[in-house]
Amino acid sequence: MRPKIYLFGDSITEVSFADGGWGSSLANHFSRTADVVLRGYSGYNTRWALKVKENVLHPSESSRPPAVVIVFFGANDACLPDRSSAFQHVPLQEYKQNLHSIVDFIKKQWPSSRILLITPPPMDEAARLLHPFCDNPSGLPERTNEAAGNYAKACVTVASECGVVAVDLWTKMQQYPGWKKAYLVDGLHLTENGNKVVFEEVVARLKEQGISPETLPADHPLLSDIDAEDPIKSFENYYLNR
Repeated sequence: MRPKIYLFGDSITEVSFADGGWGSSLANHFSRTADVVLRGYSGYNTRWALKVKENVLHPSESSRPPAVVIVFFGANDACLPDRSSAFQHVPLQEYKQNLHSIVDFIKKQWPSSRILLITPPPMDEAARLLHPFCDNPSGLPERTNEAAGNYAKACVTVASECGVVAVDLWTKMQQYPGWKKAYLVDGLHLTENGNKVVFEEVVARLKEQGISPETLPADHPLLSDIDAEDPIKSFENYYLNR
């Protein structure tokens, strides 16, 4: 069976299989070498992720441990506690502890799996006011870029403390001068270019961990490996050598 790459996160993960999404790009990138398994839950924070982790990341989902589990939470945790999306807010220290718990759970469940944490992206506060999730009588954005940055830093810290890899999306995206319009469609979710940044960063981190199409065996003989004079023998040899 092909190895699996799990994507566990919020709406930015849930919609990642849309056209140009970072998840669909990963599936295409690892075609014939790994299956990308989408487990995205719109609106979820790390507190809710802990409630569903046993069902989402369950051994019966795969006969062998996944090669990688990518965890992408924080954008909803960073909602401000006194504004319109306060029900999604998770205090910063609890967010850190929740990430620790998720990583610990994965390590105990699948000790050989690689784990990659992705920080929340930066926020465009003006754009968030144009795309409110619910009634917003205060007229203030439910998220701020400063708060998102604090959660991003916490995510990177947790990755270091747990000995796993992190993609600091919050910092990476803001290195581009026009990041608000280039990378965010509504001040939070990603444009095609924003998805490309996530994809490229994930691929780079996985390659550093020795996981790439070049290092993973292809699933069944490639056309270039099939003997035109005796095609069936190529399949027999493939199964004999497994």
